Formats: sequence, C-alpha cells, structure tokens
Amino acid sequence: MTAVQDASPNPRPRVRAPQQLLFSFLGSLVLDRGYPPISSRVFLHLLADLGVAEAAARATLARMTRKGLLARTREGRTARFSLTPWAEDLLREAKPRVDSPAPFTHPDGEWTLLSYSMPESRRDLRHQIRARLIWAGFGGLRDGLWIAPGRVDIAAIFQGPEFAGLAELADGFYSVPVEGTDVPRLLHRAWDVGAIRAEHESFVATWTPDRGAAGRPLTRLTLLGADWLQVLRTDPGLPAEHLPDGWPSAESTALYRERFAALAPDAAGELRRLLEADTGRR
Repeated sequence: MTAVQDASPNPRPRVRAPQQLLFSFLGSLVLDRGYPPISSRVFLHLLADLGVAEAAARATLARMTRKGLLARTREGRTARFSLTPWAEDLLREAKPRVDSPAPFTHPDGEWTLLSYSMPESRRDLRHQIRARLIWAGFGGLRDGLWIAPGRVDIAAIFQGPEFAGLAELADGFYSVPVEGTDVPRLLHRAWDVGAIRAEHESFVATWTPDRGAAGRPLTRLTLLGADWLQVLRTDPGLPAEHLPDGWPSAESTALYRERFAALAPDAAGELRRLLEADTGRR
C-alpha cells in the first residue's frame, strides 16, 4: 500500500501519500525539538499504524534520503534518520502559514504577477518550481504568466543552489486590478474554485470532532497535519468578496486549530515514549 485513504463519509476520499504523512509528522512533532536521529523502527511503526506497508515505508525513507530531505546514519544494524538543514528550512518556511489563525487572508486588492521562462537546459526543475509556485499561492493565467493574491516574496521561490540563475529569468509585479476587471472570472481562469471549496468541505467532513475519532493521538495528529497541508496547497487565499456565499475556509481553519490543540500534547507524549522504548532496544 502506498497511500492512506480515510473511510469516513465525506465529499471526496482523502488519500495521503507516505511522504506527505512523514512531512506532517516531522513538521509537527520533530522539527526543533532536539531529538537525536530517529530509528527506522519508529518510522515503520508510525506508518504501519497509518496503513502503509513496510516495503512502501522503507521505499519512502530511501526516496526522501536520495532527495536530500533526510540524512541517514547507521548505529550497528539500525538505520537512523534526521532532517537535513534543507528540509528544516522547508518546514520552518511552511510553519507560519500552517499555524496561522488566518492563512487564507491577504490585504484587500493586492496581487502578485509573475512571468518567467524555463530554459531547455533546466527543464528538469519545472516540477519543483511549479510545486513552489502553487504552495506560494500562484495560479496559472496562461503559459508563463502566474497570479497570486497578496504580496508574495518571489525571491524565496527561487532560493536554493539548484535554482541558481532562474530568478534572473523571472519578472514580478505587485499590482491592483484595473477598474471594471471581472475579478471573479479571473479567479475561475486561474484556479478551480469548485475544487478548492470541495477540499475545505472534505477536510471539515473528515475532522468534525464527532466523526472518525478512532486512533491514537500520534497517528491522528499526523493525518490531521497531512490533510491540512493539502488544504493549504489547494487554497491560495482567494479574496472572500469574490467568492460564493458560505465559503468554508474560516470553518476549516478553526477546526484545524481546535483539533491540533486537542491532539498535540498526547501525540508528543506518545512519541517520547516510543523514542524512549526504542533507545532501550539499542
């Protein structure tokens, strides 16, 4: 099995890839906690509880190591993993938005336009740049032209040695729509507004407290974080005045914060006990 699907009744089945689950776990419970490298046994235990087969879990750890997200060391016959500085930077960069009480709100009327071209010699980076653009809130208006609500730090999108020189090929502008612009129509061109709403509704249906509450706090918190990251990737924070009535972003935000506050203390305690038991097996 390479993904986890929630069996709760909700508008859209929620499928979580193992790497999404580990990013959630590492960002919520490991980042900046001072833990030593964590053994593969702990990761396999967590992912097994989440329905991920051992072969898929081991493959995910290996893939994240190859990508430079995890550093692998050996202690006898045990493999241990820790976040690389790059992965720590990525998680710290995401944390303010993950924790924000208003992650879908931007100053009224401000937009960021970005035009860039990818040289043929760097086509291998297209997927990575696209993923960064989507996380930063951009939607595509047409080939090479992207738009995002609010003021986006464009330089941050092209940070990292692998993107050296690409920022020079990008042109960015902070702007406001010309009077008479049909902004709702523009939003529907750049984003699938219906899919964004469905993502919020699916999150609410899955995490409303009286549904699907089974499972240990550590696994529940990991699932919660993975689902919330998916919502954040999907919704850039479109202006409320241009959205249909009853837009669910405020409801999903409040629900995430309530569920996280309820689960985090017990999940952290469970992880500490797992790590202590694993240390005793050395």
